[in-house]
Amino acid sequence: MSAAIVRYLELFILGACLLTNVRLVYNGLYKRYRALFAYLVFRFFYTGALLFAFPNTGSRAYLWFFTLTEPAIWLFYVLIVIELYSLVLEKHRGLYTLGRWVLYGGLTVSLLISGLALLPELSGGAPQRSRLIPYYLAIERGVDFSLLIFLLLILLWLTQYPVPLSRNVLVHSLAYSILFLSNTAGLLVRVMFGLNLARPVTTLFLAIGAICILMWLIFLTPKGEEVRVSLPSFGPEQEKRILSQLEALNKTLLKVSRE
Repeated sequence: MSAAIVRYLELFILGACLLTNVRLVYNGLYKRYRALFAYLVFRFFYTGALLFAFPNTGSRAYLWFFTLTEPAIWLFYVLIVIELYSLVLEKHRGLYTLGRWVLYGGLTVSLLISGLALLPELSGGAPQRSRLIPYYLAIERGVDFSLLIFLLLILLWLTQYPVPLSRNVLVHSLAYSILFLSNTAGLLVRVMFGLNLARPVTTLFLAIGAICILMWLIFLTPKGEEVRVSLPSFGPEQEKRILSQLEALNKTLLKVSRE
């Protein structure tokens, strides 16, 4: 029964990715959400491969598929977070430049720490199905940890400053945050219990992924680009003062970045 649910969820994700991409192209929003569009194209072919080419996750063929596709998934994670951050701060390029370098620095430090933590495992750890798997898990831990911290900082920042955002950007932020948090939780389960995840856990993460893709499909609309929303609720005078301070900081950082 559980195997059938997983297959139905994967089929749903396959169809939802296709429909979302078609709608993004039809509405012209793929030009604004390029990283998301590319990820959903990749997710469509990735899910199709899992369904029809590599259904047996214990096979050697699937292991090769995993080895080849995991780096692409890490890259999409980084690109989507950068895109999301640029959309939030599209009118504050000075802050965006600073945050981008903070992200790159955080990724570098996290990868180094993950690599150092991997050394004892390589010298005396349990045998793995592939010699690459420990390295992959270390890189994934580093990437996920860095992006998780950065994503949480973006969300925290949005709750502190009344920056007007389109409804689409807010939906995108919420959907991707849920998706990424569930994927990070999946990594923790994988590290604790091995690559062969318990099927109920896999089913749960697939269901969360399906909901997030459904959110993009339903709520990313041309009208959503026009609707402006500010998360914190401030009075007009206080909002004007905070935005003035934010703009002054942005101009200072922009000037420094150009010198």
